[in-house]
Amino acid sequence: MTQKPIIKYLRDFIDYCEIEKGLSVKTQENYGRFLTKFFNWLKTNSLSELTPQELNDEHIFRYRIFLSRFVDPVNKKLLKKSTQNYYLIALRNLLEFFIERNITSLPSSKVKLAKDRSEREIKFLKIEHLERLLSAPDKESAPGLRDRAILEVLFSTGLRVSELVHLNIEDLRLKKDSTDLEVAITGKGSKVRAIYFSERAVKAIQKYLQKRFDMDPALFINYKPGIAKTGQDRRLSVKSVEEIVKKYVKLSGLPINATPHTLRHSFATDLLSHGVDLRLVQEFLGHKNIATTQIYTHVTNKQLRDVHKKVHDHR
Repeated sequence: MTQKPIIKYLRDFIDYCEIEKGLSVKTQENYGRFLTKFFNWLKTNSLSELTPQELNDEHIFRYRIFLSRFVDPVNKKLLKKSTQNYYLIALRNLLEFFIERNITSLPSSKVKLAKDRSEREIKFLKIEHLERLLSAPDKESAPGLRDRAILEVLFSTGLRVSELVHLNIEDLRLKKDSTDLEVAITGKGSKVRAIYFSERAVKAIQKYLQKRFDMDPALFINYKPGIAKTGQDRRLSVKSVEEIVKKYVKLSGLPINATPHTLRHSFATDLLSHGVDLRLVQEFLGHKNIATTQIYTHVTNKQLRDVHKKVHDHR
């Protein structure tokens, strides 16, 4: 069967991602964007007519060098290793598509990912730091009670900030005098999972909602002066929540520059340090691949080493 040039397969590949892999529209768009860089590289190097069968190890190696030396025109910096890998993973998936379609080409394993020599750092808060952070907001005003609820929910559920801002009051179905709360959400990759709220988080939400007299469906709303009269959507944005966390990190004088994702990290490491199975932590976090969850074992393994050293080095 006569093969067409690699750059002519983009539409077929995107259709494959949608129909056969069931990927979200956003993921499809990202793959299209990442592959466009590879296609542009082919054109720049007079390889516009290169077919899948003609693609070889040398082409892959030269493309990896290109990514490694590419300077982002926006921030004028080299691409991070993690960013380079987004482009390479997209190329891997294209090669897997060729295999699925019985199109002769390189195996996807030939596309090696960029190696990051620095181990990924996981920032998380110790319990004493968490307590300082959670007690920082004002306990009387509506914005303060909202902020306390946000911090409690982020830590007790491990929610991504994008998931948090999409919560609606009706999602909670809070029962009077009950602190037992479980909510089903649709997270990254359209994956549905259950999230569980701690008693502290539920009480914080209840106190906050007692100060709410509006009809806005969003759980967490903006209290910017005058916004209630404008009729605008008052739902907090991701950036707003990030600024809220940043504000209380500064007020609390915490030793690290914590973000909403730091609270998610803290949630995961707290579970693992209490002996929760890694597979369960994966479910709590909504990770598709357990390899993503395994990054947290570096933290807990270090804690185990520190305990062992403290005990046995003094015998």
